[in-house]
Amino acid sequence: MSLLAFGEALIDFLSNGGTPETFTKFPGGAPANVAVAYAKLGGASAFCGMLGQDMFGDYLLTSLNEHQVNTHYCLQTSRAKTALAFVSLDANGERSFSFYRPPAADLLFLASDFSPQAFMDNNIFHVCSNSLTEETIYETTIHGLTLAKTHHCLRSFDVNLRLNLWNNEQLAYQRVWQCIRHCDVLKLSQEELDFLLDSMQEPEEFLFMQQCFKHGVSIIMISNGHLPVRYYTPNFQGECHIPTIKVVDTTAAGDAFVGGMLFKLNQYLNNAKTLNQLLTEQSELQLIIDFATSCGAFACTKKGAFPSLPSMEDINSFN
Repeated sequence: MSLLAFGEALIDFLSNGGTPETFTKFPGGAPANVAVAYAKLGGASAFCGMLGQDMFGDYLLTSLNEHQVNTHYCLQTSRAKTALAFVSLDANGERSFSFYRPPAADLLFLASDFSPQAFMDNNIFHVCSNSLTEETIYETTIHGLTLAKTHHCLRSFDVNLRLNLWNNEQLAYQRVWQCIRHCDVLKLSQEELDFLLDSMQEPEEFLFMQQCFKHGVSIIMISNGHLPVRYYTPNFQGECHIPTIKVVDTTAAGDAFVGGMLFKLNQYLNNAKTLNQLLTEQSELQLIIDFATSCGAFACTKKGAFPSLPSMEDINSFN
């Protein structure tokens, strides 16, 4: 029982914050981070996507393998380079991104590149919105979500919206909603929720939740910086407080949260439980999201993406 994460793996060039400013290379990319987060906690995970046949693509492939992520479904191409992201941090460790994408190799993964075996070997399929920005990769992502449903995989969507990758915000709104219609578990930030609400005819949070549930979403989680994570199901709602920490770098906080949440959720499902049962057991979901918030908080205490993601030992000593 394992996780298949699909989308972009890229290089994060992280600023030292100095003058002159210099940047250090780290492996990253939201879906790749989630796969690594899941594996570092002790779970079996795989990454599916396209890398360039270049030094950065080779570096990412090596980094994923070093973290015990299955890369059997990860392809490489000579038609485009591996994507890059330059990340600057403010005094509070908050990020601003400058992407060198498109063109990029991850955008070239086609629907026909999916192996049905990938969905047979895994029971969770996870995606983010960076694989919705171009028409072909958007169609590929929706096809992957459809395959996941056919193979009875739980479908997870972290909105993780980077509007500077989009030429058209209305298109971003439409495609994010299309992805929401294909997911079981939805994670978004308060800022992303506000963006979606601003584009709705009736911008009310309650109506947003009801629309999501109508389309089949079972669990919605909303992060908001250091404020509590709010969660909603068709049957109940609640919140989980964030541990107090000294923030160094928030680059992988959301991905650590999602990886930890999916890891604990899969442990629950592995105990002969179902997602429908979880929707009647608020105390169990509270434990799952409490664990995820600890993973996210821990990631903020270290620089980089892969290096900051916690092991189970890290979380046990952190708490």
